[in-house]
Amino acid sequence: MKIIELIRWQDIVDILIVTAIVYRVLLIIKGTKAARMLIGIGLLFLALLFSKYLGLYTIDWIVQSLWAQIVLAIIILFQPEIRKTLAQMGEARFFPSFASAEGLRSIEEIVKASIALANRKIGALIVIEKETDLRDFSEMGIQLDAKVSRELLLSIFHPTSPMHDGAIIIRGNQVLAAGCFLPLSLSAHYSKAFGTRHRAALGLTEETDAVVIIVSEETGKITTSVGNKTEKNVDMGSLRDFLTEHFIVSKDKNRNE
Repeated sequence: MKIIELIRWQDIVDILIVTAIVYRVLLIIKGTKAARMLIGIGLLFLALLFSKYLGLYTIDWIVQSLWAQIVLAIIILFQPEIRKTLAQMGEARFFPSFASAEGLRSIEEIVKASIALANRKIGALIVIEKETDLRDFSEMGIQLDAKVSRELLLSIFHPTSPMHDGAIIIRGNQVLAAGCFLPLSLSAHYSKAFGTRHRAALGLTEETDAVVIIVSEETGKITTSVGNKTEKNVDMGSLRDFLTEHFIVSKDKNRNE
């Protein structure tokens, strides 16, 4: 009872904030190489405790020497995750990217354009912004600020178009820019069959929460990528459900909560 009486309301707020931060960090690194690195750091910490308990002085000295540099090592090893976390915290918006009615129309236009491009084996890279602001990437492309439509997307990615090699970035119902260049993923975990277009999509989703649609020029297959999840050989129905889940259903849930 005395312990409970000593707890201030500030202590409760403090614990809740720290819990929220830790939970958010764990969600971001879940399924990434950072999670395995975190396990390695945990094992290093256990080695430190056991070496002291068992009197293993050489191991204790080695671990102590490494532990002194642990903060610098975390910054270097977790650089992509730290950048992603800060970007999401600093640039998150509180309003949905799509209004329900307009969102459904835009999703349908994106789906129709993706299927048409796939049928013609025309390569495409379509990026749809969620919470993380993609202004840094869109500013490197050709500014459009045009309403999303099947015809516009097909014209942008037509082989004769000067913008067909880069990515387009969509925010809400607007195509912000075309011909944008994205960071390439250097991860060795992905298939060697992935070309530059797929690597660029994966590189962006490693750093942001954006949704990316990739149409292969060689096979005409559609791939979707968001976070650490990549889905290959997506058909029209699956693509429509995928976009609806991320931009309509999830937004409605957040609004109700």
